[in-house]
Amino acid sequence: MKAGEIKEYVSSILKQEIEYFDYVELMNKLRKDNRKTIQNLSSTVCRFLENKEKEVQRVKNMYDFDKAFQVQGYIAGVDEVGRGPLAGPIVAASVILDLDYNKDKDLILKINDSKKLSPETRKELSYIIKEKAISYCIAELSNLEIDSKGIAWCNNEVLRKAAMELRIKPMLVLSDGYGIKNCGFENEFIIKGDAKSATIACASIIAKVYRDDLMKEYANIYPEYGFDKNAGYGTKGHIEAIKRYGHTPIHRISFLKNILNML
Repeated sequence: MKAGEIKEYVSSILKQEIEYFDYVELMNKLRKDNRKTIQNLSSTVCRFLENKEKEVQRVKNMYDFDKAFQVQGYIAGVDEVGRGPLAGPIVAASVILDLDYNKDKDLILKINDSKKLSPETRKELSYIIKEKAISYCIAELSNLEIDSKGIAWCNNEVLRKAAMELRIKPMLVLSDGYGIKNCGFENEFIIKGDAKSATIACASIIAKVYRDDLMKEYANIYPEYGFDKNAGYGTKGHIEAIKRYGHTPIHRISFLKNILNML
């Protein structure tokens, strides 16, 4: 094969991250090639393997973090998104995973705090999480409920709903940052839990993807506000749109008092 063809082949293999591919054999073949440029590709494969091993270990630590609670039953992780925006609902998700992985392929790699992931990675992971989860639930409370009952109450309630409405009931619910009042289950809160706990991280991701997709739908209805880009948060462009066009039915009026007073 020509050098260019080999580079393209290696690049495609690494992008696909083929599950049963023998990367070590590929690396050895590249090293034995007489061409220096091809030999250098072996270092690329080596770095890929090292990074993958680190990622596997990182995610194992997240699964093991949850397993360390040693409950006789299922553990659910819950997290919310959309506490601070000026428009749209607050959303929470709950996820129960099979924490007793037998092989590395059973792990859901790349899971993390959803804010640390690209939109493309979040979308991909959301599908994988829903496929591999033993159970998951997504709950939301509207901007009207936020205006009538307050964001603090809604924040707790949406987390509670996500946990309570799981099809399979957990023995323990792990929440990110703070405890859930009237949860109905034993509850442990974890500071920065979406970076430590596998179940919380997965909940964080599917909640974020669900809400972002919802705000993109609203962007088609209210195109002036850029909801597909700002997800309802108070960006400069969003605030200028409110001042120019007024608020929409999905805006949180209780969050807009300072802006509306300027009109």
